[in-house]
Amino acid sequence: MSIIVATNFSKLSENAVLYAAGLTKQFQTELVLFHAFKLPVHAANSRLSAISLDSLFEKNKVKLKKTAAYLSEKFQIKVTYKSTYSNLGEEADLLMKEHKARFLVIGMSPKSIEQNLIGNPTTSVISMKEFPVLAIPIEAKFKEVKQILFACDLLQDIPLKTLAKLRQVALNLKATVTVFYVDQKIEELQTDTTNTLDKELEDVTHFYKNVKSNSVIDAIEDEIKKSNSELLVMMPKKYGFWESIVHKSKTRVMASGQNIPLLSIPIES
Repeated sequence: MSIIVATNFSKLSENAVLYAAGLTKQFQTELVLFHAFKLPVHAANSRLSAISLDSLFEKNKVKLKKTAAYLSEKFQIKVTYKSTYSNLGEEADLLMKEHKARFLVIGMSPKSIEQNLIGNPTTSVISMKEFPVLAIPIEAKFKEVKQILFACDLLQDIPLKTLAKLRQVALNLKATVTVFYVDQKIEELQTDTTNTLDKELEDVTHFYKNVKSNSVIDAIEDEIKKSNSELLVMMPKKYGFWESIVHKSKTRVMASGQNIPLLSIPIES
């Protein structure tokens, strides 16, 4: 199983590429660099010929090849690459299936009011896709992950397939998991819920923490700072059209400008 990382050669995505390479070495797997070719604005306005477009495409492909060679030598991992004219949203599903990838790594844009309202490319991928997405902020540099903060709603069932993916990540990283639940009042956690989690995470060192707060987002951000967690894991809910207007996805908000990587694992039945 491989890890796929998307790049458009920006500083944000290049940082994600380096993080993905470090992670690939720790997972002892293969890294796939993916570039979705997008025509630059100035080039679009100049109405370039098909030959000129192909030339730009090939230049980007050469960049990918050089990056793959550099990462392979620096991290001592196998690196392949792919560049297409399609966008990331269109190609991601095919890539994930073709390479049997663990997750897609993508850069996480800095926080802004606009992104909280309408999202960004990272949050779009998270909300649209049914595979794990690892979002990397530009400040995050790969290092050993010892603490995983798993923010979830313990009042709702978490499917076993989803927990299995969390378990595998924790085992590969040799990390401790803190199961973090936020509510407006402190209640004793349901035995059935914790029994299921204990069973699925039995070979992973894990703890439970329940805090009282009226703001889930603020509570998670506060816990990230207190716990010195190196990775945040969340499981986004799927909303219908009208529900999505009323509800703001907590995962989407957290994927806009956090200072640690966010792994979004879709809920699977």
